[in-house]
Amino acid sequence: MKRDIPGRKLVIASHNPGKVREIADLLAPFDLEVTSAANFGLPEPEETGTTFAANAELKARASAEATGLTALADDSGLSVRALDGAPGIYSARWAGPDKDFTVAMERVERELGDTSDRGAAFICALALAWPDGTTEVFEGRIEGTLTWPPRGTRGFGYDPIFVPEDDTRTFAEMDPAEKHAISHRARAFAQLVDRLRAG
Repeated sequence: MKRDIPGRKLVIASHNPGKVREIADLLAPFDLEVTSAANFGLPEPEETGTTFAANAELKARASAEATGLTALADDSGLSVRALDGAPGIYSARWAGPDKDFTVAMERVERELGDTSDRGAAFICALALAWPDGTTEVFEGRIEGTLTWPPRGTRGFGYDPIFVPEDDTRTFAEMDPAEKHAISHRARAFAQLVDRLRAG
C-alpha cells in the first residue's frame, strides 16, 4: 500500500550525527523537512531484533509513535565472511559504550588474525514507519575487502578499513559524494527513492 508522508515531515530515527547527516544529504532532493530522534530528546530503543531489517523497523516505529510523524530508521553494519557474518547487527556495540570505532576496527583485525579471507560486506536496511504502525523496509548491500591499517579521515564507523568492490580506496578515502553513489545505504536508498517518487 502506497502512503504519502504527511506534511512532508520526516524524523530520522538515529542518534548518530554522521548517519543523520548522510541520510539528510540523500533526502535533500525530496523537499522534506528532516529532523532527528535526538532533536526530540527520544531515548534510543533497545535493539532486540535478530536482523538489520527487524532492528530498523523497531527504531522507526518507536520514533513514529513518539513523535506522531513519519519516521525513517537505518540499521546497518559490517558483515565479515571469515567471522561468520560478525559483527553484523552488533557492529555498533563492538565500538563499546563510547562508540569508539577505533576499538571496533581493532577487534575485527584481531579476530581475523592471519586468515587470508578478507571478504566483507556492508549491509543496510531502511525502515519507513507511520504513526499507525505501517512500515516498509528496503535493503542494500555492497561487497568488498578489509584492509589494515585503517586509511582515510572521511566517513565514519568501519569506513577506514573497508575497500568496496572495484576500487582500491577505503570508504574513508573517498569523497562523500562518491561513497553516497555506491554504498550499501545508497543501494537501499535507491529503493526508497523509487517509493517516494511513486508515493
